[in-house]
Amino acid sequence: MSNVHFLKELVAADNSEHDQKRRELFARAETLSRDLARRGAELDRVGAPPREEVEALRQAGLLTALHSPEIGGAGLSWVDGLRLVRIIARGESSIGQLLGYHYVNSQYVYWAAADPKQAWVLGAETVERQLYWGAAVNPRDPGLTLERRGGHYVLNGRKTFSTGAHVSDRINVNAAIGGKIANFVVPTDRPGYITNDDWDNIGQRLSDSGSVEFRDFPVYERDFILPLADPSDPPVVQATFNTPLIQLVFVNFYLGTAEGAFAAALDYVRSTTRPWVTSGVERAGDDPYILERIGELQASLKASVALADTAAATVEAALSQGRSVTAEARGEAAIQAYAAKVHSTHVSLDVTTKVFELMGARATAGHYRFDRYWRNVRTHTLHDPVAYKAREVGDFALNGRIPPVSLYS
Repeated sequence: MSNVHFLKELVAADNSEHDQKRRELFARAETLSRDLARRGAELDRVGAPPREEVEALRQAGLLTALHSPEIGGAGLSWVDGLRLVRIIARGESSIGQLLGYHYVNSQYVYWAAADPKQAWVLGAETVERQLYWGAAVNPRDPGLTLERRGGHYVLNGRKTFSTGAHVSDRINVNAAIGGKIANFVVPTDRPGYITNDDWDNIGQRLSDSGSVEFRDFPVYERDFILPLADPSDPPVVQATFNTPLIQLVFVNFYLGTAEGAFAAALDYVRSTTRPWVTSGVERAGDDPYILERIGELQASLKASVALADTAAATVEAALSQGRSVTAEARGEAAIQAYAAKVHSTHVSLDVTTKVFELMGARATAGHYRFDRYWRNVRTHTLHDPVAYKAREVGDFALNGRIPPVSLYS
């Protein structure tokens, strides 16, 4: 056998193994999503920290889906990772959000950390221990200060929102220190990390997004992933991809939530909805107005999903350029993500509202909690105003201006 033929067989075997892992992960995600949908109304009613649900993601191997096979991950692309987010969100929107946030938070170190070896060590530990990653970096809620004390640092302050507060094993944090900004990764089992049960919003009730406090929380030199930086220093372009990617996480769990609402409505129409008295049909499923509305909503969802997948592929291609990626390439890719954000926001709000027109008045009974789909997307779509995303897309289309880099754009 020639060396060339042998290498081809190795590549084919690797691809086959990768494809098998990919199929298994998607099958597990579908199973978890169905279970979440079955329990969705009760989960929403209770609104407890989703420890069992995150454990289910862990046991299914979904937390390490994007990590390299060289350290035991599945090596999936961002396009696939975001599809997994969408699948999980069909069952329960908050759990889709948590999975997507984990992907961005745990992958961030690979393109942002100053020392690639440190990123590799953090990734290997994450895969080995199946760690869940959160973050405390909300730029509109600065709140955290770091000071040197003896041979280490201590972190103090409060963050009003910290998604995955109770369930996170690791968190990305930024804090002020002497006029500089510090970026570091720390475990949540150190003394001084305090979670508060004060998440009381109408939606995303399982997102575990209450406030967290740090009280003399110890931070060590080994925790820093970037050197101290002046707030006015321009970041390395590659290190700014967390923003378009987190926006794509939003896109996909919005759409997953809308798909979940749509599927629930179709089931209800098939089993429960009665035809209107003047419809002239015996089954609600034959009502032309219901059929028209279903067709319109289905078409909108499919279009938005296609836009989301295209945007994900564009952002991933730009990120793959590594340190050579330019601000222009990053900005042009980000615009694709932001266009998907605008479209998915409108579509998900529209679908989660109009499904009631398909199901009828009885579907508003409280025990169904069909309103949770709308409450979930309504709550999170206010995260950053979609009007500003539309403006950025419009400014690029009309004037060719890419958006300024921030944790929102």
